[in-house]
Amino acid sequence: MRQQTNKYDLLIEAALNVMKEKGFEKASVSQIVKEAGVAQGTFYLYFESKSAVVPAIAEKMLSALLTEIKKRHVERDSIFDTIEMIVDVTFDITEEYHELILFCYSGLAYYDSFGRWEEIYQPYYHWLEDQLVNAQTKGTIKSTIRLSSLAKMIINVIETSAETYVLANQSTEAIDTTKNEITTFVKSAMTDCHS
Repeated sequence: MRQQTNKYDLLIEAALNVMKEKGFEKASVSQIVKEAGVAQGTFYLYFESKSAVVPAIAEKMLSALLTEIKKRHVERDSIFDTIEMIVDVTFDITEEYHELILFCYSGLAYYDSFGRWEEIYQPYYHWLEDQLVNAQTKGTIKSTIRLSSLAKMIINVIETSAETYVLANQSTEAIDTTKNEITTFVKSAMTDCHS
């Protein structure tokens, strides 16, 4: 099993390298397997097409994000501290993986299974929803929005904001100001008492 996982990771790395160099359209499966040093049949054990590699790349990146969030999370922290930490980690990971993120966005046009993208995000959604449930049970937050939906919205707002800041370079504000505004917005959503 270790060797299989290694081949899977090799194929993802090779696909990323080849697609960055040649572009998605011009990259071929034969170039990817050559770069990975595996047989062409091995590629099809893991992926149905070269397009199917794109979500695997996204999954690798999201796994790094969630691992770092869990590593930095302290159970005794308030949900507000947790949100600040998530904003910080998301900006850090977005900066670190900005080329991969751009690549994944370009690959979205080629891979139309958005259900797969939702599947990739499920562990992150569930983890944050658990944090929100704990906070609501303690009376720290009060939201009229279903917590499962709120978790998705929070993640989407934070990621979109980080990507806009890092990738599009549209913000002229200092990064700390931007992070502060995102955190304030999310905190407001978590304490919404209006019907």
